[in-house]
Amino acid sequence: MGRITTRRPLTKITVGRDPQRRVDTLAVEEPLEIRINGNALAVTMRTPGHDVELAAGFLVSEGAICRTEQFRAAIHCGGPGSGGGGNEYNILDIALTPDAVVPATAARNFYTSSSCGLCGKASIDAVKTVSNFDVAADTVTLDAEFLATFPDRLRERQSAFDKTGGLHAAALFDATSGELLVLREDIGRHNAVDKVVGWALLSNRLPLRASVLQVSGRASFELVQKAVMAGIPILAAVSAPSSLAAELAEASGTTLVGFLRGETMNVYSRPDRILAESSLSAIPG
Repeated sequence: MGRITTRRPLTKITVGRDPQRRVDTLAVEEPLEIRINGNALAVTMRTPGHDVELAAGFLVSEGAICRTEQFRAAIHCGGPGSGGGGNEYNILDIALTPDAVVPATAARNFYTSSSCGLCGKASIDAVKTVSNFDVAADTVTLDAEFLATFPDRLRERQSAFDKTGGLHAAALFDATSGELLVLREDIGRHNAVDKVVGWALLSNRLPLRASVLQVSGRASFELVQKAVMAGIPILAAVSAPSSLAAELAEASGTTLVGFLRGETMNVYSRPDRILAESSLSAIPG
């Protein structure tokens, strides 16, 4: 496994004071090339660690697989001429079952940055992947007071963020018991979610019915899409959703919660799943 953090020298400047030389801890960002049966499919910038989960979750989001048995094996390997050297942990070759829907390499080979899982897509229509799971039919509900505890519980477990201040986190909660099932950190918010979804696939937990995906930042279209593809009925973010994220959530029957901070939250779609003490009819305006 590659490094998650690294130490780098810096110059600390404070107005009116002499500059100071210090050492800071930074989140590592390195490329991961995902291959299917030796053929390059995608390159994503990520924080090393849980690469197999990342690749598995990516393939779920792309609609290539939806069952654990479709993901047969994964192995890190060196690139051509590397001799198995320095980049051996930045290339992951995956074997899938014949029924996996693998995009044609020539048509779907693309590069994704750590900040945008959609970079390189030809158009927005290309990412409206059809899910194998119906999140709209999920009847799960949970108390708003209960949901309001999730961001702090996620933050308490962000060990790498404490060192760097530069990593996103995604956590999966059981909506019924409140159990934190898994948490992953990464320099890219979409990578953190892919690692969570990949963990669920490899643990034979898809679809993720009656669950809540809690993320540390904003809610973009791509994060809603990943939740839908994994069968997650509720996505909660501590920051704002995009307009397209709200539109996709409404269309798919996903409950989208934004600005989840303290005791307040904004619910942009399917508010029937979030139980508050007062009914909506009692709220003026």
